[in-house]
Amino acid sequence: MYSKLVEQTGKINQQLARYGVKFGIYKDNTFEERLFPFDAIPRIIGAEQWTILERGLIQRVDALNAYLRDLYHDRRIIADGVVPEHFAYASSGYLPQCESIMPSRGIYSHISGIDLVEGQDGTWYVLEDNLRIPSGASYPLVARNLCRRCDADTFRNVPLIDNRDYGKRLREVIDHVNCGGINVVLTPGRYNAAYFEHSYLAECIDAVLAEPGELFVDEEVLYYRDATKNARVGAVYRRLSDEYLDPLCFLPESLIGVPNIMAAYRAGNVAIVNAPGNGAADDKGIYYFVPQMVKYYLGEEPILKNAPTYLPYYEEDRAYVLEHAQDLVIKDVAEAGGYGVVFGSELSEEALTDLLERVKAEPRRFIAQEVIDFKCLDTYENGQTAPRKADLRAFVLSGKKTTVWPSGLTRYACEAGSSVVNSSQGGGFKDTWVLSR
Repeated sequence: MYSKLVEQTGKINQQLARYGVKFGIYKDNTFEERLFPFDAIPRIIGAEQWTILERGLIQRVDALNAYLRDLYHDRRIIADGVVPEHFAYASSGYLPQCESIMPSRGIYSHISGIDLVEGQDGTWYVLEDNLRIPSGASYPLVARNLCRRCDADTFRNVPLIDNRDYGKRLREVIDHVNCGGINVVLTPGRYNAAYFEHSYLAECIDAVLAEPGELFVDEEVLYYRDATKNARVGAVYRRLSDEYLDPLCFLPESLIGVPNIMAAYRAGNVAIVNAPGNGAADDKGIYYFVPQMVKYYLGEEPILKNAPTYLPYYEEDRAYVLEHAQDLVIKDVAEAGGYGVVFGSELSEEALTDLLERVKAEPRRFIAQEVIDFKCLDTYENGQTAPRKADLRAFVLSGKKTTVWPSGLTRYACEAGSSVVNSSQGGGFKDTWVLSR
């Protein structure tokens, strides 16, 4: 079905390199830019399976948005004891500066990147919720376009859903929350790891790609410095972390923020996509409580499962982790991009003992999970296929309603036997084909 695509793998990767489809990595205090390896054998998801995933993802993101609205305002879930107060506010992603600010239309996570894996029994497990500035949608978009050029017949004959409407979906979300003015994609600049995506998506949604020095605030209104006149900004799709967003509100030493943008946001004069403070809901520790959020806010049973997770914060869970650490995955809740993830079975006795001492000393800092034997996907390597572990980042968009983009970023481990698929750890990516009904 996709044999011609496989034959064209080298050519497609050459075109990706020519178009600048790269991923930047900061390593040893230096910036390295490299091709994000593409494998032409797609992940294929059937219509019935996608229907379940779609319903589960919408349910999960709606619950997470409800949690953020509640956490920064009424705090009912805290008062009712569903999420422990200290646990919620101890999250490094919780920002007191965002308390009582209601974002435009009440939406916090406009673009959610939900990472899943498929177990050997066909059960899908959510590994992580990314609600801050999830990246990756541009890569399957560009790859699909190049694949169509190389093998148009396959895409005419296979009944898959067209994924080329991501820009339209994203534009509709941003327009929905726009407070009056132009749309801007805010990038830290050329040396950001995902700069290619910033520029590509700005073009897709017909927005201005702006660096921080091109924006300024006057009387709680955000403006873009145009060559001829200053244009009012109604929505900012920001691609930099919370702590760098406004040096007058967060890190004063930030050189890539926009002074007073938080004052404009608090006044309701600009929408920030995604909202500042979302890290309070995608903390790896808070992940433990998401199934309970679904029941609490929506009155429904969760459709998608979490990986079996233990919180050392709780004494009973801590005792279990200390006893079974060699069989678990232990994660530092403050880390991202595949960093801070340790398989107990791969540690020496001395290293494992040291890690468990840290768990005992800082139980809120860690979670532990059962190792999920998730499926491998065929990849094309050196003229033959080889199985590699792979996950899926699904993109959920929340505007007038919550929808799931019928595509996604499938990441795979380049090394045999590895379960680490993150691009920042040397992984590659595939297109994700969702078959139509």
